[in-house]
Amino acid sequence: MNRLKTLVLVLLLAVASWARVGTLVQQAPPKAKELSNPFDGQKRAQLAGAKLFARECAACHGPNGIGMGKAPPLNQSDVHEAVPGALFWVLRNGSMKRGMPSFAHLPEPQRWQIIVYLKTLKDR
Repeated sequence: MNRLKTLVLVLLLAVASWARVGTLVQQAPPKAKELSNPFDGQKRAQLAGAKLFARECAACHGPNGIGMGKAPPLNQSDVHEAVPGALFWVLRNGSMKRGMPSFAHLPEPQRWQIIVYLKTLKDR
């Protein structure tokens, strides 16, 4: 009987870990993915986003978004190819389970500026 309980426990843990598969960007709801960035392609927004990134994000994700410790790299295709609305959703909501704080305290324009900057990290 103990073997059966152990097997059931192992299976439950495996299912629980599979349920969390996917990045935060991939978990954004469809409605969030419809949002577009009002600063897309603006050089001034990119420069402002770089300053905000240095202040708000670099401590965990590294100065060039290469990732540090548990914080994933942000210069990967998952981020670069993500729709802006999904990135905005991640910044607004975060994920305490994954150690990502919410940045809802930042005004929306600043969050969009960070996203403009994130899209440039691919080439670094």
